[in-house]
Amino acid sequence: MKKIKRFLFLSVSGLLSLGMSIGFTGCKDYLTEIEPGTTLLEDFFSSTAAAVQNVTGCYVPLMWEYNNTYCSEWFIGDIASDDALKGGGSTTDMADAYDIENWRTTNQNTLLLNYYRAQYQGIGRCNLALEYINKMAVGIDAEFTQSMKNRLLGEVHYLRAYYYFRLLRVFAGVPMPLTVLRSSDDWGMPRASVDAVFTQILDDLAFAQANLPKKSEYAEADLGRATKGAAEAMLMKVNLYMASSYWQKYSLTKTAAACYADAKDWGNAIITSGEYSLCPNYEDNFSMAGENGQESVFEIQYAEVAWGDYGEGFGFTAGSFTQILVRSRNSEVGGGWGFNHPTQDLYDEFEAGDPRRDVAILVPGTDIIPSYQAQSDETYLGNNMLNNKYGMYRDSVGVDGGYGKWKLHASRGPLNNRQIRYADVLLMYAEACLGAGDAGTAKTYIDEVRARVGLPGVPVADDAALRHERRCELAMEGHRWFDLVRWEGVNGTGLKAHMDAYKATETAEAQHHIQDFVAGKHEIFPIPQEEMQLNPTTMEQNPGY
Repeated sequence: MKKIKRFLFLSVSGLLSLGMSIGFTGCKDYLTEIEPGTTLLEDFFSSTAAAVQNVTGCYVPLMWEYNNTYCSEWFIGDIASDDALKGGGSTTDMADAYDIENWRTTNQNTLLLNYYRAQYQGIGRCNLALEYINKMAVGIDAEFTQSMKNRLLGEVHYLRAYYYFRLLRVFAGVPMPLTVLRSSDDWGMPRASVDAVFTQILDDLAFAQANLPKKSEYAEADLGRATKGAAEAMLMKVNLYMASSYWQKYSLTKTAAACYADAKDWGNAIITSGEYSLCPNYEDNFSMAGENGQESVFEIQYAEVAWGDYGEGFGFTAGSFTQILVRSRNSEVGGGWGFNHPTQDLYDEFEAGDPRRDVAILVPGTDIIPSYQAQSDETYLGNNMLNNKYGMYRDSVGVDGGYGKWKLHASRGPLNNRQIRYADVLLMYAEACLGAGDAGTAKTYIDEVRARVGLPGVPVADDAALRHERRCELAMEGHRWFDLVRWEGVNGTGLKAHMDAYKATETAEAQHHIQDFVAGKHEIFPIPQEEMQLNPTTMEQNPGY
């Protein structure tokens, strides 16, 4: 279902936010001179259509994967973890991703700079929409009811929380503008504390949860917009992060026990709503026809476009770069770029007979890549495995077969990015139950996820079982690194010990490039130096960078 996608590039908020969201203007008084023919913002926000258009524009920076280089979040979530190697044509192909992969990241990393800026573009658009939609009078036209106003504000609060959460888990505390930045005087802003950012995220999500409709209450044309269930899932997720020992070390005012209790409550709310269920066939989650379906809680929407955009920067495509980035490099299988190679360590994590392994990981063989040369072209540091979820995908639910099942697009693909699936919700709820001391309920929901793919229930519901299940269920979906950070390594051994152990499983070629993981530094990434220099207020860099 692609309905919302055709609206994503109709919003004028992209133009409106360029000068006001994060200060890309050199004249601090540029709003004081009104030229003939100028439409004032107050005049623009004069109809429901204009408000909806602006809110739609708030979603758009979630889609952005390219500016000066590629900056998809999985370059962090997968490649920094034990789930994936960078891949590509060589170690010098996407040097910024190579640095992230091998603990060589500096504050000059362009991938992180682009990622950082994309989130603030989204925040700027949200702040603009909140200011002016709040001023709009109910009844300004027949469609602008109190319910519609509440819904639109709920969407924007959800999105602002989402952008801040993306920043927080990569960089920790960040500058936190909550209003439109109209002049250079507004640009100087210190980093907010981790606790302050978490608190703001929870506040925004609470507003969203109270004001958003359920998924079933949206018209078909609006599927893909934020829902009450999406807000509840994020409230659960954020509380689980806050409960972890890693994030608790930032002197959070909310205790771990309180976080687990709230996460359990929000999980119960979404599960008992009846709005979501698991797809009977796991693989259908990664088909075109399965988009915004029964298991979808929140997705980043994409559409196929006919025009090229290489070198253009943010916002010049409605399509996803991920398909060509992770697809096989072999021209017989679509001529992609071969990034995001699943590791042998991930492959070995799956139990015998678990069908999720082959959905997540494509191992080239003679039926897919027939020539020796093609197989050697696929190999990166001794690894030739490929991301099968987003590189080789199906148009239709229930279509089987080998090579013929894939629809390959030249460069900018239409496949949505599944950010929150119901299976993720069930596993987060199980984790909240474990944290709250309710192992019996945790087992019920771990087993439900396993039963969908024909696996038996776990003998004991504990942290190890939960973490194994999340890794297999969500493999190659960009979650793994962030899970590892908040867990601080499997079974409490610490993230350094975990990553050191993973390094020992890698090929000799890969080990040669991987530097030592430094505890207290590498859990988060450096604030981009260019952004620190642009901020008139001194910002403290993250430790070790």
